[in-house]
Amino acid sequence: MSTARQLALVELLCAHAYPATRGPSGVGTSGPGHHLAELSRGEGPSGADQCEAEGEALAEILTNRFGAPHHVSLWSLRVRGGEGEEIPEPWWELCNSVAYVRVWWTVRRWLVLGVTQEAEDQPFRLLAATTETDPP
Repeated sequence: MSTARQLALVELLCAHAYPATRGPSGVGTSGPGHHLAELSRGEGPSGADQCEAEGEALAEILTNRFGAPHHVSLWSLRVRGGEGEEIPEPWWELCNSVAYVRVWWTVRRWLVLGVTQEAEDQPFRLLAATTETDPP
């Protein structure tokens, strides 16, 4: 997917209302207060580099629109969730596959961008999310 198409999908995530119940959406999954979508998928050893490069290009555009992002490590969320703390979506899903994210406030909601970590038999993925829930 081109950067222009990724940006269009991000704009769609920023504009659409959140559903009352969790389920699949036309672009990923959505639930109360959040949307989550896959923007890119990279297979094999170069998959991480591909997704990171695409994420960098998109982040540059988003930074021009919304200002400098917050860089947030999700490691502590994963630990806290593993210890029984309830972590709200989409943060819980993100922290189980992404080490760190870039986060922007877009006036109406948080916009999150991150690349999944290596997992056995899983491709690397560039993910975008929007949410009303503050980063925990």
